Amino acid sequence: MSISRRNLLAGAGAGMIAMASPLRSAWAQSKAEFSYKYANNLPVTHPMNIRAKEMADAILAETSGRVEIRIFPSSQLGSDTDMLSQVRSGGVEFFTLSPLILATLVKGASISGIGFAFENYDAVWKAMDGDLGAHVRKEIAKVNLIAMDKIWDNGFRQITSSTKPIQTAEDLKGFKIRVPVSPLWTSMFKAFDSAPASINFNEVYSALQTKVVDGQENPLAIIDTAKLNEVQKYCSITNHMWDGFWFLANRRAWEKLPENLRTIVAKNINAAGLKERADVAAMNAGLQKGLTDKGMIFNTTKPDSFRDRLRAGGFYKEWKANLGDEAWALLERYSGKLA
Repeated sequence: MSISRRNLLAGAGAGMIAMASPLRSAWAQSKAEFSYKYANNLPVTHPMNIRAKEMADAILAETSGRVEIRIFPSSQLGSDTDMLSQVRSGGVEFFTLSPLILATLVKGASISGIGFAFENYDAVWKAMDGDLGAHVRKEIAKVNLIAMDKIWDNGFRQITSSTKPIQTAEDLKGFKIRVPVSPLWTSMFKAFDSAPASINFNEVYSALQTKVVDGQENPLAIIDTAKLNEVQKYCSITNHMWDGFWFLANRRAWEKLPENLRTIVAKNINAAGLKERADVAAMNAGLQKGLTDKGMIFNTTKPDSFRDRLRAGGFYKEWKANLGDEAWALLERYSGKLA
């Protein structure tokens, strides 16, 4: 296996997460009663991992060393689908995952990612901290996973390309685009007459570099921290869907924790999620300029042609039928009429 400078730096960064802090050293003499693994697919520099490190330290302190959470960033423990299997089996105890990838297991999780549903963050947080989020957490519980109350932020997603800017829905016709392994993503880009390819995130950089696909879509924070600007020239601000991360726990591992420890762990995970939301918002405010300085070319778009194409192609009608009237009514309480 060839080792690039990029992979070497990623590995070094991952080591920083695992490295013992002074706080951890203080508890090192007595082994934690509960030592749990937390896996995610993001670089060590992403706000998720920075806040997770603070969270793990706070949990260790507040439980007097009884609960240790070890962080494994950057897909160290496998692809998204690998890690989803592991959190279900108990191979890892915690995992953060996009609702739309989780939808391969929990169909109803897709509801928050419907294309062009949310106009802004105000609508997102009202929905996900309100009835829509509660509905999805109940669906997740049916597969023996526990979702924490506060979903973490990934951001509004934008489309990047190595070949051309995306100005309207017409520009997506025949466009080879990487999408996560999720039925909703595939369905949406097929409605645009694109050529979507489902590829796990840990393979995205190489797929773009080798031209397996011409483009991808992700929030600016991930485009930046994963250095996708190195293999993509254009970034079109489409805001075509909002995406987050459910912080998931294996039910058996979660219920092994005494109730007082569960309270401490949940409190700190949810608090870290709120901080991560603020971090991503602050990051996004400056990222467009930073990526422009690195050579990326940006353009803005209007949602009209994209939304009209989805309506004409029956996308909203299909997903209303797929997800059910109850979930769709909850979504439209926050998004307005879609189908």
